[in-house]
Amino acid sequence: MSRIERLAAVLEQPLLVTSGVNVRYLTGMASSNAALLVEPSGDATLYTDFRYAKKAATVAGVEFVQTARAVIGDLASILSGRTIGIESHVVTVAQLHELRAGKVAAQPTSGIVEGLRAVKEPAELDALRAAAAISDAAFAALADERFVGRTEIELAWRMRELFHEHGSSELSFDTMVAAAENGSSPHSDNREVAIPANTLVIVDAGCRVDGYASDCTRTFATGDLDDELARMYEVCLEAQLAGLEAMGPGVSGRDADAAAREVIAAAGWGEEFGHGLGHGIGLEVHEAPASRPESNDTLEAGNVLSCEPGIYLPGRAGVRIEDMVLVTDDGRERLTRAGKALVTVS
Repeated sequence: MSRIERLAAVLEQPLLVTSGVNVRYLTGMASSNAALLVEPSGDATLYTDFRYAKKAATVAGVEFVQTARAVIGDLASILSGRTIGIESHVVTVAQLHELRAGKVAAQPTSGIVEGLRAVKEPAELDALRAAAAISDAAFAALADERFVGRTEIELAWRMRELFHEHGSSELSFDTMVAAAENGSSPHSDNREVAIPANTLVIVDAGCRVDGYASDCTRTFATGDLDDELARMYEVCLEAQLAGLEAMGPGVSGRDADAAAREVIAAAGWGEEFGHGLGHGIGLEVHEAPASRPESNDTLEAGNVLSCEPGIYLPGRAGVRIEDMVLVTDDGRERLTRAGKALVTVS
């Protein structure tokens, strides 16, 4: 069964897919300006402008209709009088007004295609494993680099080069290198500041293979650590291993998060772990399912998600350890395999 057929099987009304990622998932065509109308019958029509017409005409299993560059504007006329579902997290207020002005009865929906994407197919897993393997090689090479005296910006650029050298020329996201106090924020900006000795450095990086992302974080020491920083790393690693062990089919995202969170809280740093344990990874770096305190997701075989507890001490440093995890029929498989014993770099 094709992806479009799988989507059609869960539809009660036609769905207009306007998320570029979702259009790519369903048709294989990447573009910045396309929409796909999927009928409950399984029929599908792909709409895009002149720039992508040649590619769109070769997509199997869909009818192609060329539109003006303003795809939604044309669809307001083409679909006039029809009732359709729209992706409420993608369609803008202005686009919704356009559709309704054209007498299209647009009904908001959410998460339908994303629910299909959450369970990965074998070919998707091949790409994710390949991206994870490149990530492992790049992190291993980075561990042989000099850190002290180089800037965070310089080291982030070096990570980009390492991804390229090991087989991927596309990043999943901008590499984060955060040393000392800069690491006390989970998402910090790289600085043009020399990395000091005797502290922790968080490196969060990922690459893509065939559009599929890797996402991995390792924390390095730049020399001797004081007792508090050394203990932080030990606790974070213990929490990460507990989170990994908790992830499996039928487990709620909330419970997996709690397994890691309890370790950090017991060590007295519960308030310093302020984000969720993990998020889905695929064509997007952040997708379904989620593992966090407010999650309503239940993990199932085929899910790929991160496991990334962290501890962030304001004004001092941070530590985060992250792996990509595949939920299997009987447990889990760690896709990123770079070592997690604390590495001291010069």
